[in-house]
Amino acid sequence: MDTSTWYSVAKSLHLIGMATWMAGMFYLVRVMVYHAMANEKASPDREILAGQFVTMEWKAYRIILRPAMIITWFFGGMMLTIQPVWFQQNWMLVKLVFLLLLTEYTVWLQSHIRKLEAGTSPHTHLYFRALNEVPTIALAGIVFLAVFKDRISFLALFIGLGIFVGLIAWGIWKANRRH
Repeated sequence: MDTSTWYSVAKSLHLIGMATWMAGMFYLVRVMVYHAMANEKASPDREILAGQFVTMEWKAYRIILRPAMIITWFFGGMMLTIQPVWFQQNWMLVKLVFLLLLTEYTVWLQSHIRKLEAGTSPHTHLYFRALNEVPTIALAGIVFLAVFKDRISFLALFIGLGIFVGLIAWGIWKANRRH
């Protein structure tokens, strides 16, 4: 295969990995929402549901989330190996910062699983609902960077993301008032 074909294969697998990684994060944190709600129930429902949710959380993390993250990084790295000039472009460096933050977020979710599993998580379902918006914000930034590349205005990107975060925060605030 020529370089162009290898690049297309890497890009396709990178996008599949990214979509799966995002889906895994959304699913895992949604299960954490339900787990936190179950923790508010009385025995024996609390223990039965918590046990099931812990199983679901670890399976989502180990079977979906972590492998998808590795696939995304591997094939993204392959694309950068084929097109190393992108390391010299600001949009790629900002995208890599977003990806490093998203990777740290993914690893950090393990600590939440452990705390939920041990029954020591102090967080309510509202916290996890808010936490579920983190990948949405990162995804918006990453997609705009990947689509516009060096044509992007970083000022417009960060103002747009700021407005997006503000709207999400307003939605969370409204949801908290209802509960």
